[in-house]
Amino acid sequence: MLGGKPITLFHVGRIRIEVDWSWFFVLFLFIVWQSQYYGDVLGEAGSASTPFLLAVLASVGFFGSIVLHELGHAWVALRNGIGISSIRLWIFGGMARMDRESPTPKAEFDVAIAGPLVTLAIVVVLLAVEVLAAGSQGLADSIPLGKTPDTSGVLAMLGWLAFINFLVLIFNLLPAFPMDGGRIVRAIAWWRTGDRSSATRFAAGLGRAFGYLFIGGGLLLIFWGEVFGGIWLALIGTVINGSARAATAQTAITGRLEGMRVADIMDRDPVYIPDELSVERALDEYFLRYRWPWFPVVDAAHRFIGLVARDKADEVPETSRATSLVSDVVELDDGTFQVRADAPLDTVLANRALRRVGAVMAVDADGRLCGVITAEQVGRALRDAAS
Repeated sequence: MLGGKPITLFHVGRIRIEVDWSWFFVLFLFIVWQSQYYGDVLGEAGSASTPFLLAVLASVGFFGSIVLHELGHAWVALRNGIGISSIRLWIFGGMARMDRESPTPKAEFDVAIAGPLVTLAIVVVLLAVEVLAAGSQGLADSIPLGKTPDTSGVLAMLGWLAFINFLVLIFNLLPAFPMDGGRIVRAIAWWRTGDRSSATRFAAGLGRAFGYLFIGGGLLLIFWGEVFGGIWLALIGTVINGSARAATAQTAITGRLEGMRVADIMDRDPVYIPDELSVERALDEYFLRYRWPWFPVVDAAHRFIGLVARDKADEVPETSRATSLVSDVVELDDGTFQVRADAPLDTVLANRALRRVGAVMAVDADGRLCGVITAEQVGRALRDAAS
């Protein structure tokens, strides 16, 4: 991303939909561009109220389709046990922020293909609505390349949304890692070779090649006078190239941990707080004794349910601490704070909880807490593997 704290728009279940500041710049450009387009369709000035309203609706519809695309990825990821903390919109589209890599080639393929399938469904639905509303000739007249003076504003908007989503579908299926097509290529290579690291290097190599191709294409467009489109394509190529390079570098790191499991380095005797303990006892017996900023919390069956932070416990009025329970102030886990003890060690490298709180809770198949793995332990494992 381009930096700055993201802005949360809304939540879908537990998934936060947020925007990078760069998204507002793109939204502004889309509205200006579309206002002129619908002004041409309707024979009015782009600043008139109707073209402007259609431009706003089209822009909202386009970014809404991007959110649906990313929710497709997120839904399949969650079904495969991969946590999703947020979906972020930014200058070049959207990204579902997963807490770890896919555990199998099939999961990788399913997650990667889910977004394009959602986009394909959006295109089909939009075209079906247009055919029902205007017939096949009206459909041909309403797409951006076939507009006529008789095209209505609403049909033009539906046609543009179908057209732009079709372009998004084709673009995303290009085998340029880390785009969806590149991830599909990685899944297939992983399935064929059984080696995720080599599959990632192969897909990242394709990504870098396409990145250079986009940069070269962008420079040609600039030379031919298409300055805005050329700069945009070159920037996309730069981002793809950088992401592919980063994936290659990360693969070099994760390759050192091949064969290691979370259980190999975790602390098998973690200190935890029962959820039925009073806040007063938690402060006296844990926070004041150990001086740690947080503790894992377990229920009566020893299942990990979340974290309790010192500042949350301190917020409870002193007069209520004896009767308030830890379960009242715990930050419930949505899958972000935990990892299976038998999971490959490299799966925790992308875990945001490891960066946020410095540790991840290891659980067994039934969700019972059986260890804690810290960022320090992961770093030590990387150093030992490199030596």
